[in-house]
Amino acid sequence: MTKKEKYQELQKQIEALIEGEHDAVAVMANVVAAIHSAMEFFWTGFYIEKNGMLVLGPFQGPVACYRIAHGKGVCGTAYERKATVVVPDVEEFPGHIACSSLSRSEIVVPVFSADHEVMGVLDIDSRELNNFDSIDQEYLENIVSAVASHLN
Repeated sequence: MTKKEKYQELQKQIEALIEGEHDAVAVMANVVAAIHSAMEFFWTGFYIEKNGMLVLGPFQGPVACYRIAHGKGVCGTAYERKATVVVPDVEEFPGHIACSSLSRSEIVVPVFSADHEVMGVLDIDSRELNNFDSIDQEYLENIVSAVASHLN
């Protein structure tokens, strides 16, 4: 199965999984579990905006950083830019926050409220260099958009 086909199946699964559920933690927890399992990433999780910081939310993978300041690391940069950030090699990203030395590449997708404010980010790490591309970005942005519509 190609990456695109995996994402197409995953997107259908997530849409069915979150239909009718509006509890933010429950939705994020199951979405993270579905993505992590289907795509076999190293770390998959949400950081939630609280009082000027991104705070660790539901995740799958090894332990992670609790708090990330806006503008810091890949997560804080995606938050500040209000845009997805794809990092082929985290060692080359200025200010990268190394929660795990095993992480080699990363993608972070902002989660938007109805009024287009960032209310969190979906952060995914891979043990492989250059693991994320436009296919990941497209489908993860679609998934995050579906999640956001259940949280607003």
